[in-house]
Amino acid sequence: MTGIVLAIDQGTSSTKALVVAADGTVLAEAEIPVPVYTPNPGTVEADPAALLASVLDAGRQAVAEAAVAVDVVALANQGESVLAWDPATGRPESACVVWQDRRAAEVCARGQANAARLTELTGLPLDPYFSAPKMRWLRDRLGSGGVITTTDTWLLHQLTGEFVTDAATASRSMLLDLSSATWSDEAWELFGLDEPRPRLVRNDEIVGTTRAFGREVPVGGVIVDQQAALWAQRCREWGEAKCTYGTGAFLLTNTGDRPVRSGAGLTPSVAWDLTGQRRWCLDGQVCTVGQALSWLRDVGLLDGPGDLDAVGETVDDTAGVVFVPSLAGLAAPHWQPSATGGFFGLNLAATRAHLVRAVCLGIAAQVVDLVDASTADLGGAPPLLRVDGGLTRSRLLVQMQADLLQAPVEVAAAPHATALGVADLGLRAATGHSLPDPRPGTIIEPSRSAEWAEQQLSRWRSALALSRHWSEL
Repeated sequence: MTGIVLAIDQGTSSTKALVVAADGTVLAEAEIPVPVYTPNPGTVEADPAALLASVLDAGRQAVAEAAVAVDVVALANQGESVLAWDPATGRPESACVVWQDRRAAEVCARGQANAARLTELTGLPLDPYFSAPKMRWLRDRLGSGGVITTTDTWLLHQLTGEFVTDAATASRSMLLDLSSATWSDEAWELFGLDEPRPRLVRNDEIVGTTRAFGREVPVGGVIVDQQAALWAQRCREWGEAKCTYGTGAFLLTNTGDRPVRSGAGLTPSVAWDLTGQRRWCLDGQVCTVGQALSWLRDVGLLDGPGDLDAVGETVDDTAGVVFVPSLAGLAAPHWQPSATGGFFGLNLAATRAHLVRAVCLGIAAQVVDLVDASTADLGGAPPLLRVDGGLTRSRLLVQMQADLLQAPVEVAAAPHATALGVADLGLRAATGHSLPDPRPGTIIEPSRSAEWAEQQLSRWRSALALSRHWSEL
């Protein structure tokens, strides 16, 4: 066989690796968890050594299981997470500051005079969610020396020795000129960052070679995770949208060959930058989704995320309980980093099952908020919402999403869309060819009335308003 891709999806809480043949067959897969530490409110960190080990271990396990030599390695990254490291040795000089970390709020507060200009340049609101505020926060604490980059640049340096990132990842940093997809000198200056800048590469470009997984092979097809899923879901035309449910939930809508400046709180980004083709998208985020279910496990309401349906489907309502899943702040379209989550309407009739069901409804309701924002910006709703990610295995969550949207939802046939998207880009980088189109997904139609959906959303939005007010006290 030729055209074998090792596709690595380095995510927030785990790293997945798939070995994919040129005909689209998944020959093997492996997944290694990545511990994430939240010792204090607003602090979300990971150990860089564990991050790198997860990439190497998952990749090597998948290659060993497939029992074939791979021809190219492709890498998707988690986006806005950053770390400091020594470019001479590659040794980390800080923890990995994860995209959910809110400690850079102080950087954003003192930079408000530049906020409007930064948004004009980059399309992004000044918020600790993005890379540059975290980079500035780290630089303030570490002083001079070393480099501070997003995790993809460090991982690619470990694999290839190169110093690169891609335009889609860079468009999530607040350091890229959105219109030209090149580094913005002015944005770097406004953040007071004097870091060496990684070379910007295309998403279908070979960036170097690695021996980390056997014989020396090229590395190409690098991209931020959510854009990889957008590509895999074949959202190639204006207005097509997907939502990935992982640690967080991320709605991306294709806006074609130009960026759309959102008036509804979404963030414009580069969708992909290929040879001869550059596309943009609008992005919306729910910060805690899979992580909200992990929290349910930690507090004893679930044995694990896999028990979601077994518990939540034992009742058919929430007993009036509403959950707001802003456990790590609110991103789009509200942009309130200090926001906290909560249960509202607790009563003596509420059981564990009702609370679990309320968490599902809260997640789905927040995704509806993102779809509504996208509709406001583009002047129309997507004809179909394509969904992927591990949590789409939950019948309860997907059905609730369709019911609240009052629109059909297509569940990807394979849940690992990010890894398959980066596999396709890696194959294009190495051979110029693409994987076959994916199998059609399962269409989930709404099963509840529009009146039910409106009532649930109205209650949820009232709870959201109360939660936001509480966070401001």
